Amino acid sequence: MKINKVLIANRGEIANRIIRSLRQKGIISVAVYASNDQQSLHVEEADEAWLLEGEGLRETYLNIDQIIRIALQSKADAIHPGYGFLSENPLFAEACQKNGLIFIGPTAETIRLMGNKVQARETARKYGLPVTKGLTGDSESLLKESHTLRFPILVKAAAGGGGKGMRIVKQPSELPAVLEATTREAGKYFGNGTVYLEEFIENPRHIEIQILADQYGNVVHLGERECSIQRRYQKIIEEAPSPTIQADTREKMGQAAVNLCKGIGYQSAGTIEFLYSPDGHFYFLEMNTRIQVEHPVTEFVTGIDIVAQQLRIAQGESLDLRQSDIELQGHAIECRIYAEDPLQDFVPSPGQIIFYREPEDRHLRVDSAFRREGPVSADYDPMIAKLISHGATRLEAIERLLKGLKEFAIHGIRTNITYLEALLRLDAFGHNQISTAFCEMYASELSGNIRAAVTSVGMKWPLAAFLLINPGVQQPEKSQNIWQAIGYWRNHMRFGIRESQTVYDIVVEERSPDEIRFRLDDTPLIAKMISYDQGKLRFTVDGQQQTAFVSGVEISRLIVQIGINQFDLRRCDQLAADQMSDFDNEPTEKGSLFSPMPGKVIKVAVELGQIVERGSLLMIVEAMKMENNLIAPQRSRVESIRVKEGDTVDTRTQLIHLVELD
Repeated sequence: MKINKVLIANRGEIANRIIRSLRQKGIISVAVYASNDQQSLHVEEADEAWLLEGEGLRETYLNIDQIIRIALQSKADAIHPGYGFLSENPLFAEACQKNGLIFIGPTAETIRLMGNKVQARETARKYGLPVTKGLTGDSESLLKESHTLRFPILVKAAAGGGGKGMRIVKQPSELPAVLEATTREAGKYFGNGTVYLEEFIENPRHIEIQILADQYGNVVHLGERECSIQRRYQKIIEEAPSPTIQADTREKMGQAAVNLCKGIGYQSAGTIEFLYSPDGHFYFLEMNTRIQVEHPVTEFVTGIDIVAQQLRIAQGESLDLRQSDIELQGHAIECRIYAEDPLQDFVPSPGQIIFYREPEDRHLRVDSAFRREGPVSADYDPMIAKLISHGATRLEAIERLLKGLKEFAIHGIRTNITYLEALLRLDAFGHNQISTAFCEMYASELSGNIRAAVTSVGMKWPLAAFLLINPGVQQPEKSQNIWQAIGYWRNHMRFGIRESQTVYDIVVEERSPDEIRFRLDDTPLIAKMISYDQGKLRFTVDGQQQTAFVSGVEISRLIVQIGINQFDLRRCDQLAADQMSDFDNEPTEKGSLFSPMPGKVIKVAVELGQIVERGSLLMIVEAMKMENNLIAPQRSRVESIRVKEGDTVDTRTQLIHLVELD
């Protein structure tokens, strides 16, 4: 059956990615969106967009009945699930089939078989793939039998994926609490609280094989991806091909993946994931019966559009590829850009993007949820974009990726761009001395390098950009506003510009249309504007040229980005609206603990009047699919609890009040 119209049961960057392939194929795209996504890019990009009524994920993006109804009403032929959400839900695939809709993915039977990690391990063993030693059962039996495994071990959700529902346990005493937390997370995110244990391989590589399979038994693999750079089991950087494995190992892993897919009668795109140990052995980890987040690196090195191949297979066509046709050209690397703060323990950073600009280079690809400013919701995964580079060599791909990160501007929220840049610059990364423990091993060095990178920029650059752009220092004749004109004369005096906790002393001495002479802490400087277009400023300071991205928050406040580093600058003699509200608030009472981010309270672990020790768990706040523990800072008594489980909170919400004890 020819597909003419596809509903995309997803959102964000993957929805936009699928729309691109549909457009190239001349296929009509149908987007679905929750009410808080009505301004999202995928809604704008699709040929049609339909509202998902209700609140929360269960009523919207996880609502099978509503999505099927919209597909039928819109007269779609097929549904593409993307990744996450319903992509590996066999009930969704069955619902499509029952309603005469093509599910662009594998059959419900194979999703069910390989979606449960316990069954998948047994199936892989059946077809000759090596697996690590593990245990299955309920929590009681797992605790009783755990002594038969060699610690450290992994506790994993049977229905998990995407780095969720997985925790490492180093000592037997830690197991009960980890079992409880993983079971809760598994039930919440995957609708199945079943967990299992497996022995943990120290310092392995994470290698995965991309496969394509049609309904006629034809299966090919598209080579491997190196996905070892992870934080909290969430992939951050992926590469193709792997710089680790040799051609003979690639062939063995690829053939093992093909054998498994042929054995289970798989069809569509899929990924077989392996752990590769330091001694050169590999072990089956899991199978993802969907398209992967990191699929662009494979597309770069093979030239194959994986989404287009999914469409071809779903239409009942046979593969037009043979294994001998697959050639890997050059090297590709992908960075995942998350809304999180690397210097605050990666706390999620939802909010409003006030300025957005992507790098432009034919060797770069950006898969993003954005094209311009917009809201980043706390209700969804924190990944907002992916930056992918391609080069003839790994070194060239790294260099192009670093250049692209410098030209990627996202203002208004915190992102992990500075972390990615620091990571790519580590000698150990460049020399391929990596493993899944890499980010943990270099955590301190990475944090120090991020801070050092900010200091190395020097403040003359962001301050000069601020003065060239800030409306308060425009020439009188250039302004249509009398108050700005008066402000020009006021600027012939000393004032301060604050960045973080530091105030810089500024004296503006002379101003012409594109030049400003000023003193920074009594050092004379001359800043000249070369060009300013859509937030991109080219300028010089004392003849040395620089580029900055500049965005305005208030008339007295600008965000200036030099390279990857952002500076939040505010004139001390002009009070902005967001500062005025501070005068209405009472001073924060000692012992009051506030939410570190917008989110939802999912557990209150203490009671009124309870004595808690330093480090005790007080509360868990969920944001962007991540659980964040609120910990007692010292021995205290719980004086009051201001929220309950299920409450939505933000950074102004007082969660709990403690009274410190001697």
